[in-house]
Amino acid sequence: MNEHEVDVVVVGLGPGGEDVAGRLAEAGLAVAGVEARLVGGECPYWGCVPSKMMIRAADLLAEGRRIPGMAGSSAVTPDWAPVAQRIRAEATDNWDDTAAADRFTGKGGRLFRGYGRITAPGEVTVSGEVLLARRGIVIATGTAPVIPPIPGLAGTPYWTNHEAIETEQAPESIVVLGGGAIGAELAQVFARFGSRVTIVEAAGQLLPLEEPESGALIAKIFGRDGIDVQVGSRAERVRHDGDAFTVSLAGGRDVTGERLLVATGRSVDLGSLGTGAVGIDEQARAISVDAHLRAAPGVWALGDVVGKGAFTHMSMYHAGIIVADVLGEEHHPAEYHAVPRVTFTDPEIGGVGLTEARAREQGIAVRVGSYQIPSASRGWIHKAGNDGFIKLVEDSERSVLVGATSAGPAGGEVLSMLTLAVHAAVPTERLREMIYAYPTFHRAVQAALDDLS
Repeated sequence: MNEHEVDVVVVGLGPGGEDVAGRLAEAGLAVAGVEARLVGGECPYWGCVPSKMMIRAADLLAEGRRIPGMAGSSAVTPDWAPVAQRIRAEATDNWDDTAAADRFTGKGGRLFRGYGRITAPGEVTVSGEVLLARRGIVIATGTAPVIPPIPGLAGTPYWTNHEAIETEQAPESIVVLGGGAIGAELAQVFARFGSRVTIVEAAGQLLPLEEPESGALIAKIFGRDGIDVQVGSRAERVRHDGDAFTVSLAGGRDVTGERLLVATGRSVDLGSLGTGAVGIDEQARAISVDAHLRAAPGVWALGDVVGKGAFTHMSMYHAGIIVADVLGEEHHPAEYHAVPRVTFTDPEIGGVGLTEARAREQGIAVRVGSYQIPSASRGWIHKAGNDGFIKLVEDSERSVLVGATSAGPAGGEVLSMLTLAVHAAVPTERLREMIYAYPTFHRAVQAALDDLS
């Protein structure tokens, strides 16, 4: 084996890992980046970017269908071909990471292709090469789809988000296992392109990590889109006859589809990474880190593997902290009381901080305020497609928001002011004293503040 001595080895070049590796290389450190798949990671190739292209296209179809009664007449004919073409041309360049790889090496980094494994403190082995890190190792390996052990599922041509993103045509019908963000987004996309869609979620609501009101709202919208919603339903068996899937649910019902999308979550694989060599439990669900993202002496971890939220923005947030820590610069320690999240369905579901239930579980003295978007002036003006609400969760003893939900036509954008309010612990009385532009969607926040009780 060949040995290469560097300052830092970054294992995994997704958004956060690439950012750390590139910035450290630009700072003059010798950096080795290890990537088994594509430089840039899940987000630009099979995640955030191409999925939002699909969603944008589906939303355009929905908006076109809302013209009658508002601005004339319309006849909308879905066509998946330009969607597939745009994904290949603009988002992923046909799943070629040359530009991203050149971006990293252009900053002075050295790229090693293959699966990296930590074989000793300060040592990573990849494709027969041994990388020796003088300063340390950064773990940024992300997560992989969880494939549940449902009898009959293994060996069938089921889809994960990869196949769903890469498809060159919308399926005639599809069963989606999992009603979280990924499952909900893709279910709505395919339904709006004419697929017959069934979504199956074992929990009692869609978007189980969000407020119950969010799950109920999306279920109502999905009903309008013709999606068959099965919540509180567990898949017990899968069959594939060569042409279609049949999923047997607890209770005796069968649902069928040409395709089966498995969107039941994601998990880390620390065993194959060899974290035991640096004292990190290989069976853990996530890597435990301190406020500086240090996981062990000479080891940092970021993004999905840390378990603080599987979001690109989380990995980039972590990246900045790690770069500063490696370089010995002053930096703010990581904090997670105001983590924002957005499900890009129509309407968008934005959430930040704690849900009402989680706040009560933590013993917080909770007050809740809410307001329906259709009742707001902007919602009334918007009319077609104006479903949504604002929900605020206040710690009444401190008189600050500890959580909020912004659901609506611009839910993810309205969330920004609520994220700031939770992050900075702005007193709710001070929020009431703000001037809210009229007529905007965010003005509904003022009405929700008035409803706190």
